[in-house]
Amino acid sequence: MAVAAAAALARLAAAFLLLVAQVACEYGMVHVISEYGGPKGRDYCIQYNPQWAHLPHDLSKASLLQLRNWTASLLCSSTDLPINGFSNQIPLVARGNCTFYEKVRLAQGSGARGLLVVSKEKLVPPGGNKTQYDEIGIPVALLSYKDMLDIFRPWCFLRQRFGRVVRGALYAPNEPVLDYNMVVIFIMAVGTVAIGGHWAGSRDVKKRYMKHKRDDGLEKQEDEAVDVTPVMTCVFVVMCCSMLVLLYYFYDQLVYVVIGIFCLASSTGLYNCLAPFVRRLPFCKCRVPDNSLPYFHKRPQARMLLLALFCITVSVVWGIFRNEDQWAWVLQDALGIAFCLYMLKTIRLPTFKACTLLLLVLFLYDIFFVFITPFLTKSGNSIMVEVATGPSDSATHEKLPMVLKVPRLNSSPLALCDRPFSLLGFGDILVPGLLVAYCHRFDIQVQSSRVYFVACTIAYGIGLLVTFLALALMQRGQPALLYLVPCTLVTSFAVALWRRELGVFWTGSGFAKDLPQAPWAPAPADGLQPPKDLDAPLSSQPPSKDPAGSPPPTEQPSELAAPEEMGPTAPTQKPGDPADSTPEPTGQDLAYPDPEAQSSALA
Repeated sequence: MAVAAAAALARLAAAFLLLVAQVACEYGMVHVISEYGGPKGRDYCIQYNPQWAHLPHDLSKASLLQLRNWTASLLCSSTDLPINGFSNQIPLVARGNCTFYEKVRLAQGSGARGLLVVSKEKLVPPGGNKTQYDEIGIPVALLSYKDMLDIFRPWCFLRQRFGRVVRGALYAPNEPVLDYNMVVIFIMAVGTVAIGGHWAGSRDVKKRYMKHKRDDGLEKQEDEAVDVTPVMTCVFVVMCCSMLVLLYYFYDQLVYVVIGIFCLASSTGLYNCLAPFVRRLPFCKCRVPDNSLPYFHKRPQARMLLLALFCITVSVVWGIFRNEDQWAWVLQDALGIAFCLYMLKTIRLPTFKACTLLLLVLFLYDIFFVFITPFLTKSGNSIMVEVATGPSDSATHEKLPMVLKVPRLNSSPLALCDRPFSLLGFGDILVPGLLVAYCHRFDIQVQSSRVYFVACTIAYGIGLLVTFLALALMQRGQPALLYLVPCTLVTSFAVALWRRELGVFWTGSGFAKDLPQAPWAPAPADGLQPPKDLDAPLSSQPPSKDPAGSPPPTEQPSELAAPEEMGPTAPTQKPGDPADSTPEPTGQDLAYPDPEAQSSALA
């Protein structure tokens, strides 16, 4: 028991020391200025330990000192010091195998006002013990090898980029609580959920109610939605878990597979989002001639082929220039939003029960891979965060594209060092968006003035704001579904309970709330009578109040009439009769033959 208790205490102590080291590590900047032409000045990321010495938060209060490139030396012994020392300079030395304390003690003893240790590996906080901290009075920080080369690389033939004498100032500006780019991400995420949910619900109900489609070509046929079953939910979650683990261990190999899948899926989504607008254009309606080629044998319109070519081009351009941080994120966000809208239109949750199952399972999935996996990995890093941001030891330096990304709009060390972009995964849009789409379809079916849709969309926005607040307070990546799932599920449940529709909302039985089918019967001699209630069979609508009146139809479609009701002498309309060219009867002339059409007319 004593041994086990001691081991547990040792683990707690190690965890505490790790936490202290993470807190002690901070990001800062070295501001390098030019003296002999070239750029006016530029900031570079540094990682420092405030326990060595604090850096000023304001650049105007930082001392501008000469940066001396001493990277040919490790500065591990007194023989590595220059003859004249580092009087009022900030030397740059190589990392080497000696401790930070040995380096900074020698630098401080030779008159240095600071020390920059150049590292080719991942930047780690320079550490030490309390006694060593008390002895040192100059700041020490780590600078990446790439940034060192950029500072001292030649600007022209015989002059360095920042001149012969390079000066720099070490400072650490305060991090803003929230960056302005959060507003952009909020608008994109909530807008995608609202538009996708509204589009999916409207298209689904339209397909249920429309009896005749006014198509002008085969390419206008609607894609059938895919209903998610519990088995599909379980298979999907297992696939997500497996893919995430495989990406964690084989990131450099699988990241290109994910990039290829994203290019294909996003171009398809962009095509489906732009197709309704392109079909409204008045030109390029000509079709491909008859042929036997795959897909082209359907004779698509020329404008649709041009649209497909445009979408593929956008996707290919992003794939080629995906690492251009200045502008490639715009294309990635546009393609990502189109992909999310297409998925929200295609995937459908048939019941609130299915919504609850999917959201709760992914809620647990998100929590496990963000908060639990750090205790299971050797590095102590979250699998979800490691995969989403890209492993630090990745040889490809590629990032997964399945996120919305917006560059930081505030000037801060985080923008230079750790996280130059704020990210929001597609799953944080799609998963709650499926519930929003279900709420919209249910609204239209039960004629509830879209109260479910509006409430669920507002709940999604509130959940996203709570996510941003948690991100600002904890200063670490957050599983957004941890906040989005409770907000949207509880709100939808509360609205259904308040409206006393929880039963039909849970089972989706509101979608079957159609009127009974009306049998066809001959009109009585004394005229047509309106139905007294909706539960009674509908035979016909009341005649027009026009004095002239419109004669009741003498013929009924034979395929809609029962033989025993029409009688053997009932006239039969043939397809070739002139009646085929007459306008379709209005609601006052003819009763709707099927219950779906009746519900549409009475709505």
